[in-house]
Amino acid sequence: MSGGTARERVEGLRERIRAADHAYYVLDQPLLSDAEYDRLMRELGALEAEHPELASPDSPTARVSGEPSADFARVVHREPMLSIANAMSDDELAEFDARVHRLLALPEDEAVGYVGEPKLDGLAVELVYERGAFVQGSTRGDGVNGEDVTANLRALQWLGANRGVPQRLVGASPNDLPRLEIRGEVLLQKAHFEAMVRRIQRINEVRTAEGKAPLKVPANPRNAAAGSLRQKDPQETRNRPLSFIAYDAVAPGIEPWATHWEKLQSIRGWGFEVNAENTRCAGLAEVRKWRDQMATRRFQLPYETDGIVVKVDDLDLRHRLGAASKTPRWAVAFKYPPHEDETVVIDIVPQVGRTGILTPVAKVREVKLSGAVVTSATLHNEDELRRKDVRVGDWVIMRRAGEVIPEIVMSLPERRTGAERVFEFPRACPVCGARVVREEGEKVWRCTGAACPAQLVARLLHFAQRRAMDVEGLGEVAAGQLVEKGLVKDFADLYAVPLEEWRRIFARPRKAEVGDKRRELPEKAAQNLVDALERSKHTTLRRLLFGLGIPQVGEATAAQLARHFAELGRLLDAGEEELQAVRDVGPEVAREIRAWTGEPRNRAVVERLLAAGVVAAPEAAPRGGAFAGKSVVLTGTLAKLSRDEARAEVERRGGRVTGSVSRKTDLVVAGEEAGSKLEKARELGVAVVGEAEFLAMLEER
Repeated sequence: MSGGTARERVEGLRERIRAADHAYYVLDQPLLSDAEYDRLMRELGALEAEHPELASPDSPTARVSGEPSADFARVVHREPMLSIANAMSDDELAEFDARVHRLLALPEDEAVGYVGEPKLDGLAVELVYERGAFVQGSTRGDGVNGEDVTANLRALQWLGANRGVPQRLVGASPNDLPRLEIRGEVLLQKAHFEAMVRRIQRINEVRTAEGKAPLKVPANPRNAAAGSLRQKDPQETRNRPLSFIAYDAVAPGIEPWATHWEKLQSIRGWGFEVNAENTRCAGLAEVRKWRDQMATRRFQLPYETDGIVVKVDDLDLRHRLGAASKTPRWAVAFKYPPHEDETVVIDIVPQVGRTGILTPVAKVREVKLSGAVVTSATLHNEDELRRKDVRVGDWVIMRRAGEVIPEIVMSLPERRTGAERVFEFPRACPVCGARVVREEGEKVWRCTGAACPAQLVARLLHFAQRRAMDVEGLGEVAAGQLVEKGLVKDFADLYAVPLEEWRRIFARPRKAEVGDKRRELPEKAAQNLVDALERSKHTTLRRLLFGLGIPQVGEATAAQLARHFAELGRLLDAGEEELQAVRDVGPEVAREIRAWTGEPRNRAVVERLLAAGVVAAPEAAPRGGAFAGKSVVLTGTLAKLSRDEARAEVERRGGRVTGSVSRKTDLVVAGEEAGSKLEKARELGVAVVGEAEFLAMLEER
């Protein structure tokens, strides 16, 4: 590579790495996979070594990654918080051990004592204690300048066995430790991260229903932890289940320890959590043995880790080894081979889910990841597909997210030949042929066919639920068998299944003697289901509309439509303008309803239901109760009711649910993660109840 070409490549690498650092450390939104980032750093280091004239003190290879955010006050670390050099192979780990021996002038056969620690995937912080009291906490930042997050770190609470940040050191004499700096990692454990993602997804369902932009789902536990610690309101941090694990201590002017292991015992004694997996190793052979054990054990740990950190145990030897510009010479991080690899996208096919959503799935050339052979990965939705710019024929980087779910990290456009093909969603369902639509503001394409086999099981269960047609006894297993046998292709077919077939479905797959009384159970279950189907024929228009699963028509909207039109035929023939005359039905909902009623397959299903004897009576007038005549606002997430269900219950009792809080609002129902609406209600003095009080009010007559 010529000097000019090398310079261009070096500058290009530096620019890309800086952008990735800013996204990862400041925005908590990673741009690159760990493997890709490491590859770029190693390429940059190799080029700088080959061309010393291109070396620069501000190169990413010469400084600690990260920078402090302008949102927090700056803290200068008295002793720099250095990053740790990586070893990616057994040879590089051996090279680290050989370098330690060489710098210390030790015989090759003399085993150096090391401490092995799991490499934690969190946010590095420093806690400062003066005479035993916690006075300041900061992030690592760029190693010299960090962010002052003292108030947020004070909010870290005890979580069972996971200790937070003690406000005072346990059992430490103030005079013995005038200043102590504890360093460690703030992290979010796997279970807590998964719970956070589920909670955000529930909140996003509510926000989408309210027409609000969804909250961003964190990419991984590290970014979730960083975002949680950097909340401007410490109370928000208090609500996040963060953990703090300490791995080092600095006592300026004192240093009362001879070894790092002794230091870890002191840290634990002062009230901090110290990693229980830490171990002492007498020489490189024991380090390798422990490393190999952790390669498998790490998947059972409650937190994410992609390697181990190896540290010289003797603190006097550490001082003699010193540090380079950004890394200590007495430590190395061994990173396990990334569970990523490159492969080729053979095809992208749309799969129809049980709710009618078409999901693009990439079929890839067989690749082995984490010991499993992977041949496909979901691309979730069209926005995700376009964001990653994945095309048929592309080379891509694949990994197993959480070591379980295969995912495409990114495409490699630089390897394109021009023969690649952009995937376009079909306009007709690949399973049933019904129209496929993506409504404005939605992320997904949906099949509009009510009888689509791919989504039929879920539609049958929705149709049969208590708040719809109330067909007690029809569960997922029975519905699945009906669809699998071809007995049911739409809702109306349920009413034509003979009793004998229900008996076979409910019969247990076991041998039984003639006259076995246990055979009465499937017989009774079958008869009960047939009776429930017969009862369901006499229903209300609201229940039938809700059960049909019309997009955007939840229980509350179904009730409004039933009151307005009174007859099913009038609704089926209504145009968008007439639909918008219904309370709370806007242009988007009107388009969805009209698209459904205008689909010939859907109208045919309704006609067959009526032919089967289903009679939908007009909706009864709202009955009185605690909500009669009141304006109610719902905010946050309720555990026992969906937003649509809660709204329907209020309206059924004569109340009106609105989307915003004003002085005219009579009541605010606040669920989990209630936000600005709750604050405004308190400002205006509007009555607020929680979920338990709300459920009790629903029981009032």
